[in-house]
Amino acid sequence: MAVDIADPAAHVAERYARTVSRPEAWITLRPEHEVVAELTAVLDRAAAGADLPLAGLLVAVKGNIDVAGIDTTAACPAFAYSPDSDATTVHRIRDAGAVVLGSTNLDQFATGLVGSRSPYGAVRHATDATRISGGSSSGSAVAVALGAADFALGTDTAGSGRVPAAFHGLVGIKPTKGWVSAGGVVPACRSFDVVTVMAAGLDLAERVLAVMSGPDDRDPLSREGSAAAFAQTPRIGVPLPGQLGELAPGWAEAFETEVARWEAAGAELVPVDIEVFLATARMLYEGAFVAERYAAVGEFVDAHPDEVDPTVGGIISRAKGLPAWQLFQDQEKLDRAAVVAREVFGRIDALLLPTTTEHPTLAAVAAEPIAVNSRLGRFTNFANLLDLAALAYPAGTVDGLPFGVQLVAPAFTDHQLADLLRNRP
Repeated sequence: MAVDIADPAAHVAERYARTVSRPEAWITLRPEHEVVAELTAVLDRAAAGADLPLAGLLVAVKGNIDVAGIDTTAACPAFAYSPDSDATTVHRIRDAGAVVLGSTNLDQFATGLVGSRSPYGAVRHATDATRISGGSSSGSAVAVALGAADFALGTDTAGSGRVPAAFHGLVGIKPTKGWVSAGGVVPACRSFDVVTVMAAGLDLAERVLAVMSGPDDRDPLSREGSAAAFAQTPRIGVPLPGQLGELAPGWAEAFETEVARWEAAGAELVPVDIEVFLATARMLYEGAFVAERYAAVGEFVDAHPDEVDPTVGGIISRAKGLPAWQLFQDQEKLDRAAVVAREVFGRIDALLLPTTTEHPTLAAVAAEPIAVNSRLGRFTNFANLLDLAALAYPAGTVDGLPFGVQLVAPAFTDHQLADLLRNRP
């Protein structure tokens, strides 16, 4: 399924030209001649009949995912190391014919939803330089939105793939936890980290997901599974009136318009109480689960205080003092929340929510870095805690900027979610 590229050198040059307006989106861009050579070789293999479902597609890879030949920094130069091999996801997409452009910028150690917590520069939105790009997979989203990359890999522990996708009018698939290997990924919260894909269209995003997914010995949390088919008439859960809380001007109306689209398409709308999801979302940073961020990189952060973004360092260092009993207490709360969530999904196929709450300016984030970030995760933080699949997709524009929503459903319904959206009239 090779793309039609008559002149690989011209093709790559045109894509590199699209990186110029947002250089801060990249930590490392490979030399053009290397990309041209690899692309040419891939196209030759495809022409000779090799089965390469991603042949000729250019990919941007988040800077906490290993790419052989590129330093993995996690947006912290002092942390950088040179991986001997690709992360499992990168290996799989390259085997399928994708060609890596380079490593993209991110909120340091994948801690944030804003895209501005990086010594490599705050990543500006692709079309509005006053706005944030969203994080932590900020550079990955901008690379796709600008057309430099055909698709991008990110990670999503708390919404880090879905939020920047929403801000840029992209499809962002957050797979079921463990279905896509995290082997070769710098952990943020190891138990809840997920490698994600962003693309301009659903079909490509799902094709990439199919290539990446499957068990992997490098990741002891990787797994396989299946889920029941959705109802013939899809049952779409929508929040009870007033439960969405404060949204940016025009966003509540845009969400209601999207709800109406589903109803017009024949879906059964089911009002649901989403308080269990909102409460669980708050647990990710306000509870003891944040201690896993300290387990991942806390010793490094403590040893290099001057090399770490102050906001990121504060979040991670403070987690050191959390008592073990609180983690077990929070785990019990989470177990009880999961029971309620299962009951909700016994009545619906998928829950429809805004992806996030607002699209802040860089100045607003600088003024209130913690508060703004917390608001942005209201509808995303709970998904991995409750072992849910999620699909973020564009749902129009508000004031000239993309507005995005997401469908959330039980584990291993990833393909069902894609089919649900694809088959909607």
